[in-house]
Amino acid sequence: MSGSKKTMTVREKILAATRKPSASGDYVWDGKDEADRPLSRSEMLKGIEEFKRTRGRPLGSGKKEQVAIRFDRDVLDAFRAHGPGWQTRMNNALRDWLKRHSPAKL
Repeated sequence: MSGSKKTMTVREKILAATRKPSASGDYVWDGKDEADRPLSRSEMLKGIEEFKRTRGRPLGSGKKEQVAIRFDRDVLDAFRAHGPGWQTRMNNALRDWLKRHSPAKL
């Protein structure tokens, strides 16, 4: 079809633009599907900061103190036998004991 003029479709224009990125380095977005919209720099940095905070162990309450203490092996074995969370259960058992035994009775 020599001599016929072919006009580019919107899709072809977008594809052509993405093959040759603009000098500013911006991504060409058609503005139709919000899910395809590239993140702005501030959105990207915010997402990175949120990701950093969610990795690793959760932050503690700030109310606990780490100490070195010795318990009889059979006591530790009894708490550990019930699986993960044994330290929390041990802390709750000590707290329950404190409720029933006021310092005045010691």
